[in-house]
Amino acid sequence: MERLGASTGGVRLAAQMSGKKFETICERFLLETFLKLGHLRPGQWEIGRLGGRLGIARFDQYEHLAALDKAAQKDPELAAALGSDYLIKPDVVIIRYPEEDEVINAPELLVNEGQARLTSLRKINNPRPILHASISCKWTLRSDRAQNARSEGLNLVRNRKGRLPHIVVVTGEPTPNRIASIALGTGDIDCVYHFALQELVATVNDQGFEDAAGLLQTMIQGKRLRDIADLPLDLVV
Repeated sequence: MERLGASTGGVRLAAQMSGKKFETICERFLLETFLKLGHLRPGQWEIGRLGGRLGIARFDQYEHLAALDKAAQKDPELAAALGSDYLIKPDVVIIRYPEEDEVINAPELLVNEGQARLTSLRKINNPRPILHASISCKWTLRSDRAQNARSEGLNLVRNRKGRLPHIVVVTGEPTPNRIASIALGTGDIDCVYHFALQELVATVNDQGFEDAAGLLQTMIQGKRLRDIADLPLDLVV
């Protein structure tokens, strides 16, 4: 807190309120950074949060989940077999909208009526937005919160049709062991981003916490933990 120039004051927010506020801050950060990188990743983009029970079904890769949910509501046996794994609700999403042929053909004729009729990027083929990134925001991490983020990431992988969106976690957790509970290992999330990684590394080094410092370096060098400043650039890829 000293390195961040912060101080305590006022009434402590409830855990749920802190989490919601952190989501809002992460959303604002991406609005003010990612959208300024259009020269590196052109396109029509939107950043926001999902509403509704099955908001994920508005996206091209997950539109089939609406039909699945409808069938499950009519059939208790099917509902019991499916569980709720398909009910995915990311905290913050980055959306790309399909492009008109005029935009795609701006430099020269690249697509026509007879070719490239299955790609989702052409609006003539696909009216639905494309989920570019799913950002899970965790102000702090408990073991159950870590597993929730992993499960959500794994469900995004399993239930998609087509391109896999970026799947990342942003956290303010100060304890390296808890960060490691979600950062170590691969397959379900791309990477974990800390809102003050440089300050955290400097603090554990100054305090002589050798084990914690070593664990942080393992995650950083293993490409499992990065600073929040890296996130917008990583999402351009």
